[in-house]
Amino acid sequence: MVVIMHPDASAESIKEVIEAVQDLGLTAKVMEGESQKIVGVIGDKAKMCCLNVESFKGVEKTVNISKSYKLVSREFHPQPTVIDVDGIKIGDGSLVVMAGPCAVESKEQLLEAAQIAKAGGAQFIRGGAYKPRTSPYSFQGLEELGLKYLAAAREATGLKVVTEVTEVEAVPVVAEYADVLQIGARNMQNFRLLKEVGRIDKPVMLKRGLSATLDEWLNAAEYIMSEGNSKVIFCERGIRTYETYTRNTLDLSAVAAIKHLSHLPIVVDPSHGTGKWRMVKPMSIAAVAAGADGLIIEMHPNPAKALSDGPQSLTPESYKDLMQDVLKLSNFMHESGIKPQEI
Repeated sequence: MVVIMHPDASAESIKEVIEAVQDLGLTAKVMEGESQKIVGVIGDKAKMCCLNVESFKGVEKTVNISKSYKLVSREFHPQPTVIDVDGIKIGDGSLVVMAGPCAVESKEQLLEAAQIAKAGGAQFIRGGAYKPRTSPYSFQGLEELGLKYLAAAREATGLKVVTEVTEVEAVPVVAEYADVLQIGARNMQNFRLLKEVGRIDKPVMLKRGLSATLDEWLNAAEYIMSEGNSKVIFCERGIRTYETYTRNTLDLSAVAAIKHLSHLPIVVDPSHGTGKWRMVKPMSIAAVAAGADGLIIEMHPNPAKALSDGPQSLTPESYKDLMQDVLKLSNFMHESGIKPQEI
């Protein structure tokens, strides 16, 4: 159930609703809307039968939520959520770009990539310090040393850092260096890890699992939010299908679906979504046209020598070409008032 408070409701009125809900053994979560506050009630709704919430001062109305994911649902929070990462807003209608190598290989490589990403118009440097790979013999990342290089790149360029956290024990150290923590596709249903990042005060980007349904993805985000962290960003990175030409099948319909079902922002990863650098630009353009809030792009100063995902990484030249066109499209859509989807 959602309790929608009147725009003029006082803090005392909201407190009374929260205490009444908690007295029934239920959990109350407060969310900020554009003009009013909403109290989400989590737990067995049958317990609410003896409480006439709408009679409380400051309550405008109540709405029942039928979905298994409550906090993530647009029913719970009708207005889109905008996540602020030190002044960079994700979900406000502007396009956010995260660019950089798949893996942090050296300080020199990362600083060069960060300068290229910044010059092209990105706001984030991406790079994996912890790299769980399909093969145990592949490059596994520099771990904390890689995190230090990412922090150095932030210091040198002003770009924010997004990087993956792969296990519960690594959450504190990754959170120390990163501005956004990424949960990779293989960990989408690692519920211990989801709960752990739900307890920190840092934005979390949740990638869709290799074969995950939308419902499973949404419920994974619910695990994070149920622990108190409301700063969740979805990332569509392609799913496994029968097609073998591309690395994955990039499901751009997920952008429209997530925006209809949830209030949280969504970015698209066309690099993992296709596995082919030649396809990254057209899929990026398509993602922007579909209404994605951002892109996460793999770009390497020299893809031929990349230790990870070279075939899907853009060169500095192809990255610059991509950025010119996606920014043109994003600006045109914004100035023309084009809205890919009416919620």
